[in-house]
Amino acid sequence: MNARKNSASAEQATRDFMAARPQLFGIAYRVLGSTVEAEDILQEAWLRWQKTDRSDIVEPAAFLATVTARLAINLAQSARVRRESYVGPWLPEPVDTSQDPHLGAERAEAVEMAVLLLLEKLNPVERAAYVLREAFDYPYRQIAEILETSEANTRQLVSRGRKHLSAENRASVSQREHKRLLEVFVKAARTGDLAGLEGVLSADVVSYSDGGGIRGASKVPVVGRDHVSKYLVAFAPRFWPDSEVRWVEANGQAAVLISAGGKAVALLTLDASHTGINKLMWVLNPAKLAPYVEAVTV
Repeated sequence: MNARKNSASAEQATRDFMAARPQLFGIAYRVLGSTVEAEDILQEAWLRWQKTDRSDIVEPAAFLATVTARLAINLAQSARVRRESYVGPWLPEPVDTSQDPHLGAERAEAVEMAVLLLLEKLNPVERAAYVLREAFDYPYRQIAEILETSEANTRQLVSRGRKHLSAENRASVSQREHKRLLEVFVKAARTGDLAGLEGVLSADVVSYSDGGGIRGASKVPVVGRDHVSKYLVAFAPRFWPDSEVRWVEANGQAAVLISAGGKAVALLTLDASHTGINKLMWVLNPAKLAPYVEAVTV
């Protein structure tokens, strides 16, 4: 009888975890900006869930969200230290949102590459508070319990996150305009069309190339329309002639997966406003590309 009861309990625990998993991944990914680290967090959360006395837990999803958020905050604190020694610009790991548009969120908030990049400037607790509120619409009271702080302080944490993002993040264009700008940019970049590039880039555009020291990529961001345009024109003959372009979706937006010799070498995403393209984000690090490529080729 006990064996049967334990088996039923284990099966229910598995069902509860799997039901909550999409949202747990969404929380961890947004806090960490890394699919690999988010999966590590979920593995640890699963182990803790198995070892927990679940008899008194009324809301498994709430319990699991608390465990996941706290684990993600702890890992984010050590990740910040590691990223200080990262070679060249650091970008979030891209994720394929074509199969799961919201990554477990009630709305697709804080998943765009440019927003995740801005969230890196918040401390891990501020970032978690912002993600739980803006992406998952958690009540302030529940966020306070997860973060082990007061509700008043939680409101301040979320407010600081909002102010930081609104100060640096311009109003985005529509998805249709976003893709149009990307198409025009790719065409101009491939042909080395200086005028075409200047026509779609904002005056203060920044180009980030995340190679992690493994691939030949600019170790500093390239800033300004003039510098970025000329850099891309000079870069074009070495990069584009033997490249193949595939239109994909990454982090809820249109993106371009670039391959050479049948092997993915870069994922290009951008952020744009009414002034044109504000950010170009090139993910070239093979370690970051591999999980994304695997997801889009399944």
